[in-house]
Amino acid sequence: MNQYLSRLVNIAKKEKRTIIGLMSGTSLDGLDIAVCEIGGSGLDTSIDVTHFKTVSYNADFKDRIKTVFSKHDVDLEQVCLLHPWVAVKHAQMINQALAEWGINHRDVDIIASHGQTIYHAPKILHGLADYDNATLQIGDGDHLAVNTGIITISDFRQKHIAAGGEGAPLAVYGDYFIFGKKGEDRIMLNIGGIANFTFLPGNMDASAIFSTDIGTGNTLMDQFMQHHYQLSYDADARIASSGKIHSSLLYELQQHPFFQKGFPKTTGPELFNLAYLREAQNRAGAIAISPEDIMCTLNAFSADTIVDALKRSFKDSRNVVVYSSGGGMHNPLLMDSIKKALPDFRFLTTQDLNIHPDAKEAVLFAILANETIAGSSTVIGGAKKAIPAISMGKISFPG
Repeated sequence: MNQYLSRLVNIAKKEKRTIIGLMSGTSLDGLDIAVCEIGGSGLDTSIDVTHFKTVSYNADFKDRIKTVFSKHDVDLEQVCLLHPWVAVKHAQMINQALAEWGINHRDVDIIASHGQTIYHAPKILHGLADYDNATLQIGDGDHLAVNTGIITISDFRQKHIAAGGEGAPLAVYGDYFIFGKKGEDRIMLNIGGIANFTFLPGNMDASAIFSTDIGTGNTLMDQFMQHHYQLSYDADARIASSGKIHSSLLYELQQHPFFQKGFPKTTGPELFNLAYLREAQNRAGAIAISPEDIMCTLNAFSADTIVDALKRSFKDSRNVVVYSSGGGMHNPLLMDSIKKALPDFRFLTTQDLNIHPDAKEAVLFAILANETIAGSSTVIGGAKKAIPAISMGKISFPG
């Protein structure tokens, strides 16, 4: 038997597995690295996050990704070259983090790598009759495995699509396994570049679970800040807080047919980008408004779409608790707007569930890898196409 197959069998039999979860989102902030000690599987999953950090991307890294990120027309050679290049850079970041933490790579069982999404094309957006859902992440798993010496599981979203899903959101699996609680209806609200949520019913009825993208979270605000101010994001919402909402622009931003479609659905910066903003400005006659007013309006746009999605989904909010995570939860204006519009909801963060909010997505991919190695097919959401009962990820050996 191949030595790595034997090792996988032994890893699956272990009482606890050390799995590094990796996440690099559409905001291109950096690589989230979470070292997780995971026991059991499915609803018996236990997890302890022992180390976590975000390794920020430098300007060169961001610029190279932006040449192929969410663009309809790109240089195919550049995509080909970046696929291994991103993985090698991520491997360097992992190796450095492990050295800082005093962890030997031989003591890590699995790396769970999300990779870097460069294009997300669900049928709901591309609308082409001959094609189904599709998505593409770069950051090759083989290069990660070889350059770290650790078995790597990557490319999780492809199996989800192959089984009838849209490739997103994948958080629902980990959310159910580690965050569900009898007696409390929970919304796991993640505000990254794109906002999404998972509903976990307090009666623990797996058939009632659902997960969906909502719309833009931080992506439009971040893109505008980077373009106009040469800043990565609006720290503490200082720019947005100094402006005023332009009501006509806000209305036009909300008019895309995506918002009228039912849940679940997925989207990305392929739709919500600066071109989308310019088109809305043209329709609203808002080309000349101040950048502060644009940021204030974009902030309100994200808040309003999140509020609308939660109101549409939960008519009775008396026993609903919202647990926030993602970069958007650090935006005080955004969060204040959401809370004021949903006075009957109780708001906490995943820190209240012992998972650092910024680490949550990396942790969830570690859980997906754990299921691939040690789990079984847990049926969630009544086996709806959006939540297929499958294991995900491709396995790469270091040798």
